[in-house]
Amino acid sequence: MASPNVLTAPSDDFPRWYQDVVAKAEMADNGPVRGTMVIRPYGYAIWERMQAAIDERIKLAGAENAYFPLFIPQSYLAKEAEHVEGFSPELAVVTHAGGEELAEPIVVRPTSETVIGEFMAKWIQSHRDLPLLLNQWANVVRWEMRPRLFLRSSEFLWQEGHTAHATYEDASAYATTVHRDVYNDFLVNVLAMASHLGIKPPSERFAGAINTMTAEGIMGDGKALQLATSHELGQNFAKAFDIVFQSDEGQSQHCWTTSWGASTRLVGGLIMGHGDENGLVVPPRLAPTQVVLLPVREDDELATVCDRLAADMRAAGVRVKIDAGRGSFGRRVTDWEIKGVPLRVEVGPRDLANGLVTVARRDTGEKLPVTLDALANVVPELLESMQNDLLAASRARLAAKTTDVSTFEEAIAAAETGFARLPWSIVEPREKELKAHALTVRCLQRADGSIPQNGDEPDLVCFVARSY
Repeated sequence: MASPNVLTAPSDDFPRWYQDVVAKAEMADNGPVRGTMVIRPYGYAIWERMQAAIDERIKLAGAENAYFPLFIPQSYLAKEAEHVEGFSPELAVVTHAGGEELAEPIVVRPTSETVIGEFMAKWIQSHRDLPLLLNQWANVVRWEMRPRLFLRSSEFLWQEGHTAHATYEDASAYATTVHRDVYNDFLVNVLAMASHLGIKPPSERFAGAINTMTAEGIMGDGKALQLATSHELGQNFAKAFDIVFQSDEGQSQHCWTTSWGASTRLVGGLIMGHGDENGLVVPPRLAPTQVVLLPVREDDELATVCDRLAADMRAAGVRVKIDAGRGSFGRRVTDWEIKGVPLRVEVGPRDLANGLVTVARRDTGEKLPVTLDALANVVPELLESMQNDLLAASRARLAAKTTDVSTFEEAIAAAETGFARLPWSIVEPREKELKAHALTVRCLQRADGSIPQNGDEPDLVCFVARSY
């Protein structure tokens, strides 16, 4: 187990514990400009695995990757009044370049609805051009007043999908498909994280949207974290940018558009959603390294055995790393525990004399003796067991941290430690009062837990919580 003084205990100071994990797991560092971050190789390897899993699902949903400029003319944002109003406090604006003042200021993209809308208008002429399904992987800039690595930074990485459709029904269905088959499928089956799926109330919608779907997870300190969102933009951007098509009847009509995104905030969610007093716990399907082989000392015989075991596991499809580096065995164990690698295989002369190695699970700390010949078969089973157990634990935590209440006052009390769930009709007329308690309505659901079409449906329930 890790040294007791390596990390701040999360129960003592959760924000400090989070900072400790980010630093000691070598995930990221603060950049030279306030609010920016340098993502270190291990943190970026985790982000790359997230990218690959989400990108695969995006492509299965029919979208294609493209790339649009980082710099956006300020006039583009002004075309959609609600959008520019929503983002104005966060904009970074370039006024000089090449040693001269620019004729028109340039905005560093906070999101790309406006610039992509401009080109959708150029590329779409007929109903045959629809639906147009685009996605880009990019960086964006939103000037944060209270930055925190991965959770809120002035520059962050993400994917942003943008689509245009012939009808409201098609656009709405696609936004829902992305939310269910891309984001929720990734969260459940890769990140092993349960969340409440619902729609945002009007006060929390994306600027310029007519509907925003969200996935709200629960973190180790009982606060909510928005993990991914999918927006129905109606015809707001289509009208602002004149995105029109000729119907099969020859009539000119405005498109219906959507946008949707997930960012490096997911890395923060991974840390706070699965981490424990010893550091990160990375789900096996996500982990860049699923197994680390640790010889107890530098020794030619141990090194030869580790090479053979690594080859056997790689042949079984397992991502393996051998750490025969310098430093004590205990120090190396602690380092890999902090990094959250799912399985640790300890290789020592005593066990080898009996044809064994010791396998330690990161999530439970359980240690199992395994024969050398069985290791390549046992490891995939253990990885799948850990993946399933982490999801079960996340679901149990979400359920335990969600309290059904029946009054506004009870909601405020319950939201101190998690989600308060109660009828939306009780909260809606008093929603503004939540701000005095640093609370917000995280999402709305139907009583059966399904996602409503809009906030006007009767008998909706809402989830109130503190959030990041």
